[in-house]
Amino acid sequence: MSTEILVNVTPRETRAAVVENGVLQEVYVERANRRGITSNIYKGKVSRTLPGMQAAFIDIGLARTAFLHVSDIAQPAMDTDTAPLPSRTENIRDLVNDGDDLSVQVLKEPLGTKGARLTTFITLPSRYLVYMPKGQGVGVSSRIEDDAERQRLREVVTGGLANAAGMAVGAGNGGGYIVRTAAEGAPLEALRADMLFLQRLWEVVRQKALRATAGELVHEDLPLHQRILRDLLGNDIDRVLVDAPAAFAEMTAFTDTFMPGSAGKVEQYDGKRPIFDLHGVEEEIEKALDRKVPLKSGGYLMIDQTEAMTTIDVNTGAFVGHRTLEDTIFRTNLEAAVAIARQLRLRNLGGIIILDFIDMQTEDHRRQVLQALERALVGDHAKTNISSVSPLGLVEMTRKRTRESLEHLLCRPCPTCLGRRYVKTPETVGYEIFRELVRQSRQFEVRELMVLAHQDVIELLLDEEASALAELEVALGRPIRLQTEALYTQDQFDVVLL
Repeated sequence: MSTEILVNVTPRETRAAVVENGVLQEVYVERANRRGITSNIYKGKVSRTLPGMQAAFIDIGLARTAFLHVSDIAQPAMDTDTAPLPSRTENIRDLVNDGDDLSVQVLKEPLGTKGARLTTFITLPSRYLVYMPKGQGVGVSSRIEDDAERQRLREVVTGGLANAAGMAVGAGNGGGYIVRTAAEGAPLEALRADMLFLQRLWEVVRQKALRATAGELVHEDLPLHQRILRDLLGNDIDRVLVDAPAAFAEMTAFTDTFMPGSAGKVEQYDGKRPIFDLHGVEEEIEKALDRKVPLKSGGYLMIDQTEAMTTIDVNTGAFVGHRTLEDTIFRTNLEAAVAIARQLRLRNLGGIIILDFIDMQTEDHRRQVLQALERALVGDHAKTNISSVSPLGLVEMTRKRTRESLEHLLCRPCPTCLGRRYVKTPETVGYEIFRELVRQSRQFEVRELMVLAHQDVIELLLDEEASALAELEVALGRPIRLQTEALYTQDQFDVVLL
């Protein structure tokens, strides 16, 4: 399988696209005025504790206060020299009080009306490791499946590396480590370099946090064009194309320092066509904003994203099959399972997701569709949990959400329908106008009434509802004038008293 990453850099926006076998799988967007804050470390101030929720609201200098649950609080705070186990207290006020200062890290971006989710268990990632200053022990990514390799990595980090770096993991202020998937097969020297780098970085962050004031940013994560290398560039990536010379120089320096084995994979793109025109990436992004997703067979998906959950409905559409109805449904659901997995990654949909597959009568078919979905999600970097297929064909699943979806990032609610996805019909608005005319004529003494409305509504009143309008003029005893207002939306109108 051929996989490449395309990076498009402009002065105000950076975008990265992951393309597998010529098909867009993931999109990352970072804008100068809306840089993501996940993994950023802040000096926060407790603005309010909520014993009923066992949580606290923390002011970290953003528009909305952030949320810190009791399970995400370490005791004591970061500015001490100890590394305790997570506190097991159940009372938030035993840990923090209103007005307290503490260092926190962002777990989840602000989403919708919700503030950021925070933790005091700081983590600092490098290429191969994640350092946990307040953690203990060594964990290995579950994506590394080889038992011998898992044991090697655990022993290297726990034993020889820790001693060579002059520290004891899990004791004193040594902290703990998580070995990332990218560390599979990594040499001891590379792991040692990562550990030393993370120790130095943590000392810088710790000292800066001691001097910082409430609401101040203590440590910011890497920009997108470097973060994409740290998090995604591995043996499965064939090349990384970047279209900006300055960004190319920074990415090359990054790989030379931290990933020398992958340095040759970063290439500067100097083609005449925009880089996102390769493999039709720009067009695919546009399609990812539509509700309807066509399937090659003729079926389609309908994707609706709400604040509570995302629902995906599978339909056969124009696909009629060749054998039996059950076979047609089964084949459509199999194709939909693969398409759903791609759409979840591409649109970055998270939280609770309900998949409404077409009802299948055969238990074996339901099992095969579920297995197809699980296989298609193997390459997803976000954690997913899938339930079994219900008799109605519904599948409940969750996908970890740490940043805004593509739709929320690139779009805003329609100012006409206010995000409802529908507007009132001209007929409905026309009847509302009739009721308003009656109300106004009874309240005020006027010579004439004038209606300002959208063109479609005016045309309806002059055509299909002309007789009703004439009867209303007679009943009110006043003439009614109609005027088109070009700036009005379809469900907007005014009644002017003359």
